[in-house]
Amino acid sequence: MTMNRVVIIGGGIAGLSAGIFAQKNGFQSVILEKNKTLGGECTGWDRHGYHIDGCIHWLVGTKNGTPMNELWVAVGALDGVEIYHPESFLAFEHDGATVHFYRDLNRLRASWIALSPQDEEAVNEFCTIIERMQSYENQAGKPADLMGIAEKIRHMASMKDVGRVVLKYGKVSLKEYAKTFRHPALREALASFLPEGYSALSIFFALAAFTKGQASVPYGGSRKLAQRMVERYLTLGGVIEAPCEAVGLDLGRNRVRSVICDIGKTFEGDYFIAACDARVLYERLLKGGYDDPQFRKRYDDPKNYPLASEIRIALGLEGRMDGIPRSLRFPVTPFKVNETWIDMLTLTHYSHEPDFAPYGHTVITCSINQFYPDYDAWNALFQDPEAYRREKLRIGQQVVMSIETRFPHMKGKLKLLDVATPKTFERYCNAYRGAFMSFLPTINGKMMAHTGRIKGLKNIFLSGQWLQPPGGLPVALITGKDTIMRLCKMRKQPFIY
Repeated sequence: MTMNRVVIIGGGIAGLSAGIFAQKNGFQSVILEKNKTLGGECTGWDRHGYHIDGCIHWLVGTKNGTPMNELWVAVGALDGVEIYHPESFLAFEHDGATVHFYRDLNRLRASWIALSPQDEEAVNEFCTIIERMQSYENQAGKPADLMGIAEKIRHMASMKDVGRVVLKYGKVSLKEYAKTFRHPALREALASFLPEGYSALSIFFALAAFTKGQASVPYGGSRKLAQRMVERYLTLGGVIEAPCEAVGLDLGRNRVRSVICDIGKTFEGDYFIAACDARVLYERLLKGGYDDPQFRKRYDDPKNYPLASEIRIALGLEGRMDGIPRSLRFPVTPFKVNETWIDMLTLTHYSHEPDFAPYGHTVITCSINQFYPDYDAWNALFQDPEAYRREKLRIGQQVVMSIETRFPHMKGKLKLLDVATPKTFERYCNAYRGAFMSFLPTINGKMMAHTGRIKGLKNIFLSGQWLQPPGGLPVALITGKDTIMRLCKMRKQPFIY
């Protein structure tokens, strides 16, 4: 077999997935990564003796024997890795009541009915929807464009129960759905999951995966998961160039001839995979010359195709978090971030990872959602480094005060470790407007399933979470693999899993 050379731009999960399957299928690949460490947004960093996990809240594909799990194992990410299964997805506090999103659906049902007997019918319907959605599996096999007719029919038949839910709730906002409950704590717990205008399907998909054990947390966290994929790639004979950022493409006769990098190196290849931010490919590398109407529609309509970023505040606690749910959302005295008043905080602690902190200490993170106007505010502030630093410090201190108010026994025991903003995601991952996921689902938006092909260029593909919104690590993993499947199809050779 002739070893065709594949040049992969980006060493995140999509790039690593593409590289691993390229090596398995007889290609000789090289990954070009702008940072010293591979993994992209699947990462973590160390501060003051603590480790801050920068990505995985929960990972779809943690249930043994499922297609998604088998794919994670195939790339080395979950091969032999122990999985942590939190008992609740989230606990939500409202006016003295606590709503628990338990993993055990019967326990969730019982606790909600005990909280609000008048909502028994709505609670039962909610649980029935989640049970139906549990039949859904991420399409981790062949992508739709490579399926035969019989395969497509079987796939559609497997989506029967899910399809009914999608038809009924696909155009219902989460806020509207929450109104079917009478108890204010249940209404608020559901309505606050995502901002106004987002589809109710978001919570159904998330809780269906969580309650069937398909969305848990691999021990060791995000950085170690990515490192295991790097090790698998190198073992297979792959080559890594890092730090080495692609800054241009040499084009000719409807083909890419080489990638030009910032360190003065040029990489020629037979095939090229842009496993990077879609905007980087279309605007920076292709100079706007190969515009894609599907992406253009979404970039030009941020109301119906919003992008989400976050402020991630990391804290070190001198103590344990025993008896406190892993993720807790609670009310706080309002404080302002940009033009938005923050009156709730979501806290996540890492008690299950004692190695993340000094002995007897615990890492805590808080995430504050950021959207389109927020990025503009951070971008303007970033022009003044001292003002940017002060604002991050102010927000971090405000979060510390809010947690100490909710948990008085923590007063004086919290250390501010770090504050990441949308500009952090942009600087380190080239993420467009600091987005850590692709376009989020709204009731007026349309789903997209992009093949990654670039019209007018024969030998370059886009790969990564942008191809199938709302994205995330599973989509990055799948699309990396799918790109190599398409290359194998082009070359009329069998695909090796």
